[in-house]
Amino acid sequence: MPDDTEVSPAPPTYSEVWETVERLRAWLDANGRRSGEDAVLLRVLKLSEEVGEVAEAVIGAVGQNPRKGESHSWQDVEAELCDVVVTALVALRTLTPDAPEVFAGHLRRVAERSLSGEGRG
Repeated sequence: MPDDTEVSPAPPTYSEVWETVERLRAWLDANGRRSGEDAVLLRVLKLSEEVGEVAEAVIGAVGQNPRKGESHSWQDVEAELCDVVVTALVALRTLTPDAPEVFAGHLRRVAERSLSGEGRG
């Protein structure tokens, strides 16, 4: 009897994530209507748009808008959060070619500060 369980693909490695981020940045550079500082600013501003889509999905998932009801699922919220993460990583890479190191260092500092007990009051 065949197994009907769905096999999830393996998550990407850290280097695969950054390789993909670099490909997306290069694609945006090649196909965007703006370049230079304008492109950087617009990529950072794109984060606000994506965060707004997270809020819209959460409101839809809980049915807060009486006119629309439950218009989104929690899977929609997950997808929108992923869009925020990807957009932020591409924006960071647009700002610096050292984005992987910058991110790793920042994540390490946040974890040390938060997980060491310093943040408890």
